[in-house]
Amino acid sequence: MTGKFERKLMRNINLEDPFFDSLKTDYPGSANSTGFVEWFHKKANENEKALVFEDKDGVGAFIKLKPGEVEEIKLQDGTTLPQVDRLKISTIKISERYRNRRIGEGAIGLTLWEWRDIGTNEIYVTVFEKHDTLIFLLEKYGFSHVGNNLNGERVYIKDRRHLDFSDPCKAFPFLSNDIEHAGCLAIDMEYHDTMFASSELANTLQERVDISVANGLKKVYLGSPYSLGFRVSELVFIYRKYTGNHGKPGYKSCITTYCIATRIEKVKNAGRALMTYDQFRHMVGNKSVFNDRQLRTKYNTLNNLTLIELLYYGYFGAGNNVNWAWLKDNGCWAGTHPMNFRYTRDQIDKILREGNVDVENVIIN
Repeated sequence: MTGKFERKLMRNINLEDPFFDSLKTDYPGSANSTGFVEWFHKKANENEKALVFEDKDGVGAFIKLKPGEVEEIKLQDGTTLPQVDRLKISTIKISERYRNRRIGEGAIGLTLWEWRDIGTNEIYVTVFEKHDTLIFLLEKYGFSHVGNNLNGERVYIKDRRHLDFSDPCKAFPFLSNDIEHAGCLAIDMEYHDTMFASSELANTLQERVDISVANGLKKVYLGSPYSLGFRVSELVFIYRKYTGNHGKPGYKSCITTYCIATRIEKVKNAGRALMTYDQFRHMVGNKSVFNDRQLRTKYNTLNNLTLIELLYYGYFGAGNNVNWAWLKDNGCWAGTHPMNFRYTRDQIDKILREGNVDVENVIIN
């Protein structure tokens, strides 16, 4: 089943899709909140857009953001959160038919990238307690429950001034100012473009994401490196290795993306299996570009096999990717295999700036 995320005018989204039934039920309208249908029509008439995932079966996900929200947030315990500039997630819903398909993780990632670029300190959302899958994702990615509002919803806030850098998911999409080193991972272009779909896009918030592995933030790389220039919890630059026949590879091979390594596991070493196939398959989950047959073949035939799990932290986008020629000319190409690169903090900042990343907005205290 294929589909895509895109920003659409709300007037072009089918409000009669059964996907919206639960939102209509949860928000009929009350003294404390506007009804969902009334709110939807108002936003549609104002020519506003929402981030929506659609496939042949209809709507699968819907996200509406509201920048510059400065309202007080009154809680049931009598306290009030003050009026400060926040990004509000007005609505977020993922269809149950996409449970365990990682659409929700991709949606959270797109939302937090937008928050980072807007620059406000806080982002918040309200959600009813029954939506346990969404709550799990919010808490996994660093939102904190601060109380319940007068409508009975749980209020979740994430604040860039109070991030838990011990957990890359909770800190996402920000990097700690304490980073000292980064490695590099070279990936052939046909695999790269599936794993890191938005890395080729110039838009701040990508207009399209293919379903499958491209939707999730966690990615699994499988290979046979002799050594690695990075460790778990360290920054990893993704180098897209051009394998086509047009143009000069030095200008087409480039760093497109930066990640955090979240897991490194030796699966096989010198022909000896260090875990069963079932253990290996479970560890891969649905985060790889390879299907079951390909995974089985790799497990059975490769003498050395390493699994590297990555958290997709950010991308440079078309026109900003940092090619081999620039890396070589600017002291960022060590002359060995990219897997062995061990970048310094100065080199990290230099590469990010060349990729048109606002370093001071991404690497923070």
